[in-house]
Amino acid sequence: MKALCWMGSSKVEVHNVSDPTILNPHDAIIKVTRTAICGSDLHLYDGFIPTMEEGDILGHEFMGIVEETGKSVPNLKRGDRVVVPFTIACGNCEFCKKKIWSACDNTNPNAHLMEAAYGYSGSGLFGYSHMMGGYAGGQAQYVRVPFANVGPLKIESDLPDEKVLFLSDIFPTGYMAAENAQIQKNDTVAVWGCGPVGQFAIASAFMLGAARVIAIDRLPERLELARSIGAITVDYSEEDVSVLTGSPFSAAAGDLRQGENGVDARNRQVKRSATSDPVGAQGRHCFDPWSLWGSVRQGSLRSRLRQGHHDEDGSDQHAQLYGAAAGAD
Repeated sequence: MKALCWMGSSKVEVHNVSDPTILNPHDAIIKVTRTAICGSDLHLYDGFIPTMEEGDILGHEFMGIVEETGKSVPNLKRGDRVVVPFTIACGNCEFCKKKIWSACDNTNPNAHLMEAAYGYSGSGLFGYSHMMGGYAGGQAQYVRVPFANVGPLKIESDLPDEKVLFLSDIFPTGYMAAENAQIQKNDTVAVWGCGPVGQFAIASAFMLGAARVIAIDRLPERLELARSIGAITVDYSEEDVSVLTGSPFSAAAGDLRQGENGVDARNRQVKRSATSDPVGAQGRHCFDPWSLWGSVRQGSLRSRLRQGHHDEDGSDQHAQLYGAAAGAD
């Protein structure tokens, strides 16, 4: 079969490699129908993740058709269409029993390597270095899926692959960000960065009941996509995002304007909220959404924040538009 292989820092190639086979009774072989490149793959491509070896097959966002199953996979049969999660979970350890799949104790045979690098180990991962299990990834024609009786999600609807592929990783990532914010109905939510994960976080915030979502980025195409699903957009390269005065977000906004790495900025933001804001530390909000109105300065941002006023029933036109689109979809 053909597969995308890591051949060194900043070098990937498509090679002909051996087809995967059933190694354990809980394995399944999947014929890949759709796969995607994740932003996390850039860490591999740029050589920032240790224990990569030449020829490793990349890819952790994929779906496909079941070709073969081991005798301990009663939930799947040949011909089933499935989405496969990034994490590989055994289903039986204490973490899996609590549905903390990414912390699975049993699926990373090289846990000692990950503990040495990170101080702890998590589950095995597809296509993401030998310290995370050394499993072949899904940017290939076929892939072996261990513990196929646990992870794969069977798709029994007529939704096309393009609408369900992202259940493998990126949609749950954005959803979890919104879920961790403990959004309540009619909340106002700010999303910093409107790349793919940010877009899913915006959509998820609306799904969880947010009345307004403020999407902050500088790239026109990202902001346009955010507007298309009902978000109020702010271009931080042109507008002063520090209008969110009084919140831990404002410091991160300043870092972004100065071109600092966004991850570092967000990390500091979380530390500030955890130490100075007991409400934020509990996972609720890092700022009172309605205090936003008092701190927004005069200008276009204020007027756009006022757009989509609440109706008498407390609903919001942005949320209604998104809900209507989701219902039609």
